[in-house]
Amino acid sequence: MSVKGTFTLSKEERICSKKLMEQLFNGGTARSMSSFPLRVVFTTVERQPGQPPASIIVSVPKRHFKHAVDRNRVKRQLREAYRHHKQLLVEAVADTPQKAIALSLIWMDGRHLPSSEIDHKLQNLLTRTASQLSATPASSSSVSPDSSTLASTDGSTPASPDSTSANPVCCDSVATSPNPQK
Repeated sequence: MSVKGTFTLSKEERICSKKLMEQLFNGGTARSMSSFPLRVVFTTVERQPGQPPASIIVSVPKRHFKHAVDRNRVKRQLREAYRHHKQLLVEAVADTPQKAIALSLIWMDGRHLPSSEIDHKLQNLLTRTASQLSATPASSSSVSPDSSTLASTDGSTPASPDSTSANPVCCDSVATSPNPQK
């Protein structure tokens, strides 16, 4: 991989489309996670020719910083940290060239932090996001084969893959259930 172009943040990598913003914030496929004071909302989208593999939008709400100079400082710090660590996301979507990731970085605190701390928090979030992106296609494709391999030889119904113990087949299993339905 060449060094040139690795640590850039071009205009094409920024989300400007209202349609994409609505899909990111109103769509049912978007997921989010946070590492205070940052929150990331992300979704995968169909990648168009010439579109970068990852695009972002940075948001610092006015309720946290009343002065624009303060909001702009935090946005600048977030963009710089993202620019240094975006390769984590690019590598996560590299195996699926037809998909791209749309990402929103939202600031949730009313105080300034040093750039090194913001850098560390954003790196943590991007690593977690990349692991979720790489785990999502694998888990959806491996669910159906796992359920077919769970069939037992004696003809009984298999337990669900996420259960920790086999369910007893007696009448008092309802009374000892850890989550009784009300």
